[in-house]
Amino acid sequence: MRKTLMTLLVATIIVSCKQGATEEATVDLKYPETKKGDVVDTYFGVEVADPYRWLEDDRSEETAAWVKAENQVTFDYLGQIPFRDDLKKQMEEAWNYEKIGAPFKEGKYTYFFKNDGLQNQSILYRKDEAGKEEVFLDPNQFSKDGTTSLGSVDFSEDGSKVAYAISEGGSDWRKIIVLDAETKKVIGDTLVDVKFSGVSWLGNEGFYYSSYDKPTGSELSAKTDQHKLYYHKLGTAQKEDALIFGKDQKRRYVGGYVTADNKYLVITAANSTYGNELYVKDLSVANSPIVTLVNNFDSSNGVLDSKDGKLYIVTDYKAPNTRVVTVDAKNPGQANWVDFIAETKNVLTPTTGAGYIYANYLKDAVAYVEQYDYTGKKVRVVELPGIGTVSGFGGKKDDTTIYYSFTNYITAGSIYAFDPATGASKVYEQPKVKFDSSKYESKQVFYTSKDGTKVPMIITHKKGLKLDGKNPTMLYAYGGFNISLTPSFSIANAIWLENGGVYAVPNLRGGGEYGKEWHVAGTQLQKQNVFDDFIAAGQYLIDNKYTSSDFLAIKGGSNGGLLVGATMTQRPDLMKVALPAVGVLDMLRYHTFTAGAGWAYDYGTSEDNKEMFEYLKGYSPLHNVKAVAYPATMVTTGDHDDRVVPAHSFKFAAELQAKNTGKNPMLIRIETNAGHGAGKSIAQQIQENVDLQAFTLYNMGVKKLK
Repeated sequence: MRKTLMTLLVATIIVSCKQGATEEATVDLKYPETKKGDVVDTYFGVEVADPYRWLEDDRSEETAAWVKAENQVTFDYLGQIPFRDDLKKQMEEAWNYEKIGAPFKEGKYTYFFKNDGLQNQSILYRKDEAGKEEVFLDPNQFSKDGTTSLGSVDFSEDGSKVAYAISEGGSDWRKIIVLDAETKKVIGDTLVDVKFSGVSWLGNEGFYYSSYDKPTGSELSAKTDQHKLYYHKLGTAQKEDALIFGKDQKRRYVGGYVTADNKYLVITAANSTYGNELYVKDLSVANSPIVTLVNNFDSSNGVLDSKDGKLYIVTDYKAPNTRVVTVDAKNPGQANWVDFIAETKNVLTPTTGAGYIYANYLKDAVAYVEQYDYTGKKVRVVELPGIGTVSGFGGKKDDTTIYYSFTNYITAGSIYAFDPATGASKVYEQPKVKFDSSKYESKQVFYTSKDGTKVPMIITHKKGLKLDGKNPTMLYAYGGFNISLTPSFSIANAIWLENGGVYAVPNLRGGGEYGKEWHVAGTQLQKQNVFDDFIAAGQYLIDNKYTSSDFLAIKGGSNGGLLVGATMTQRPDLMKVALPAVGVLDMLRYHTFTAGAGWAYDYGTSEDNKEMFEYLKGYSPLHNVKAVAYPATMVTTGDHDDRVVPAHSFKFAAELQAKNTGKNPMLIRIETNAGHGAGKSIAQQIQENVDLQAFTLYNMGVKKLK
């Protein structure tokens, strides 16, 4: 069974800061000179200049010099913020406590992740049957600076072998290393050039994984659009790995996994981030064919489990909020699917463990869980510790206890042990933090967007908050790719709250909180709905006196970075600070880099047709920077980001610096040896959060912390 590195949720406390006046925190900034080229592209007869095209070359000395010069300006600016060092000390102190993940049993050992406090990467430990504990894998030893991270850990069927993936410098490209679990010695060669892949063992002698051929040019930015599924047999060279799927079928995303009973190989294939074909192969029959279940990209589909010749399938086919269906594995076409857990008004994400199926629903972006047996009978509604987010509820069929985590914006993530027989939950691991949740409140409101759509938002702050329009407020959102933002605790948010700040998260269209229809309402020619929802959220906070434009910051990453970029260029007057992180900011060329073309379901591309080109150009942040006064802006990215290449951020920052007519700073902070976000060392996470909050508060007029 596949085991992934658990995200360890954490908490903190910090003294409040004194809010000063709202005058601009101006500094005499001299930005690096960014040369302009003469590149012009023509789309449907329309010429579009791209003067900073040269910054797309991540291997050039010229780009490297520009990055160095920009970072010098940024860190010089951050260095003069009077309370930055104090903020870092408080952040480090708050972060420094033990964090332990849920246990899982493999072979004769019980494994768990633990971080003593400020270790850059969490360590994988194990206990034997006598309770003796030892370090199994320590990612902190992978590199001196802690920037090589553990991507996934997958054990063979009997737990005797393990394949683990590592990421170097935050890249999406992975290496897979196989160990003898007993001796911890490496078995065979390290697999290289693996990307967007899980590892799924077939018994104990080999596993399936996916990757692309090595691209021509820069591996960090060159297009990768033909994904392939391979089988690796232990003791053989990677070049001998069997190509299972992808030779004759050109697909951007291909995945393969073995059902828990080792009976079927499940293959998913897609050309975009939504919608996939579905195939199965009977592994119990030699040379069996790959059988098609779904032959189009109109729905999202996967095999949840198999039992007694029956497949349990998760799908949104004819069910926008998702359902579970069953079908005879010998005749598995869609026409034969029968409801097992029917669609409801709430979005469903099912899991399995201990012989049961758990239906994890979202009700207005918070969790609700039901337990089912394999006859389809509902056993119970699972009583959760509170209103928030749960994850887990997964395990092997013979487990007698399964684990889940619970969190919300004011509750640090705790792990619970669940007894499937009785439905009882008990605390297994609760972090020892100093954050007093009783002093805070988190409430959900519904506000009206531009077109009348009701949008939910959770607002969190100290109890007794004075609604005078002067509270520093962080408005964070995503709004895309069917991704749901649910309540979760973080150190950075806790610090913001302790400083008297308000933290607000709206669930914008484009996300998955209300199923496929909510998602589609924020895609392609309807993408403006997402920006309108975000702008309306900011206006709600202002109208209800939580904050004002002088104290409002907007923040988002990746697709959320696009959200921030589009919002600040459309409504620069709405906010005081803008924080676009690893953003998709050049909407005319995003599809030409790495796997970017796979995002077309959400965005469309500039090559589709004239209408789509004009729509993208109409909101593309890079192409809508004008000679106006912008809010204080700090763009953030990583030099090894090979998902949303840093050129998006480079070009956007250069445009802002060239055209901003106001006195607010237009900075870009470029993390070295970092990618899109996953695997960042604790040291990197702390410093980045310190810099974001210091920049934000300073530009809101804060001069010192209490």
